Amino acid sequence: MNLDIHGRNVTISSRIQSYVERKIGRLDRYMPDIAEVRVDLAEEKSNRAGDRMIAQITVRHIRGTILRAEERTNDLFVAVDAVVDKIYRQIERYKGKRKRRGDDFQEDFADYETAVALDEGELDTGSVIRRKRFSIVPMGEEEAVEQMELLGHDFFVFVNAESGGVNVVYQRKDGNYGLLVPEMG
Repeated sequence: MNLDIHGRNVTISSRIQSYVERKIGRLDRYMPDIAEVRVDLAEEKSNRAGDRMIAQITVRHIRGTILRAEERTNDLFVAVDAVVDKIYRQIERYKGKRKRRGDDFQEDFADYETAVALDEGELDTGSVIRRKRFSIVPMGEEEAVEQMELLGHDFFVFVNAESGGVNVVYQRKDGNYGLLVPEMG
């Protein structure tokens, strides 16, 4: 597992680095074949309630699955603890979905621990200020919906494995999902 720790408006001291490494080092006990983990630590300066510390974790699995969680608090170490807990919960949801779908679950997760116990029911505007580049892995519509839910977004861009075209799946206000299939005009 490759671990990258990045700071924005935060100096990554050896104390912070070792703390994050110790917390993230446990992830492979709960989810096998993690390719990369990126931890972004930032300080958000505001005039209202003081400065806020932000911790974001992005986990990339070798199968292309991406899990992401973010937490904001006044203390960096508390933010790291909270975001790691969120990632554990996402891993459990991911494992649960894989189990229900029957995707080689037994062989993938047989010898790994459970991160957290989940109850059955748990399963900004303006100009462009950030650009993200990401690799696209061909997948089915159901897998795209699952990936969107794991990321906590209301849309997800993917290459449809069946058609080979770029599609967008999104969550509708009525709780259902929509699929955008662009056509060249």
